[in-house]
Formats: sequence, structure tokens, C-alpha cells
Amino acid sequence: MEKQKLSGVNTPLILGICSIVTFCCCFGFPGIILGLIGLNKAKKVKSIYNENPELYIHSGNIEAGRITSIIGLVLGIIYIIYFIYLIASGDFTANWEESQEIINEILDR
Repeated sequence: MEKQKLSGVNTPLILGICSIVTFCCCFGFPGIILGLIGLNKAKKVKSIYNENPELYIHSGNIEAGRITSIIGLVLGIIYIIYFIYLIASGDFTANWEESQEIINEILDR
């Protein structure tokens, strides 16, 4: 019997990569959301593969998707903790004003 490709094997990898890329957007929330969805998809695909491993071609993308989703999730959580720290310490407004000055200088050129 010929082995077939497991459907959805690349989805966790794509979601994991997107979670790493987008963790800095919107204060870390996209990274967390995509990371959690990627972990969930990787778990589902891995369970399907483990039920009948002789039917499917093994792909390393399942494990790579799980790892990238974990990385994106952790980065998103760290970014949120850092953002909360900035707000609590009062440094956020100073950094925000400094960033606005830099942007205005660039735009005025």
C-alpha cells in the first residue's frame, strides 16, 4: 500500500512562522493567538499521524510547526509583559513621545 501525504501538515508551520513575524504588532496579541492556533493544529495533525503512522508519509513540518508556534507564543507573552511593565513604570509615555519626535524628524526631511 502506498503512503499518502497527511493533509494539514504545513498549517502549523505557517501559523508558527506568522506568530513569530507578527508578535510585535498590536502589542503581542497576534503572536499569542496564532501561536495557540498553531499548537492546536500541530496537536491534531500529530494525533492523526500517530493513529496510523504506516498510512502517512512522515513530515518534519509537524514538529517544526509546533516549535515555531511555541516560539511565537513565548515572544508574544514576553512582549505583553514588557508592555505592562512600561505602562506600570511610566516609561511608556516618555518612550512614546521620543518615538513621535523621531518620526516627525524623519517626515520633515
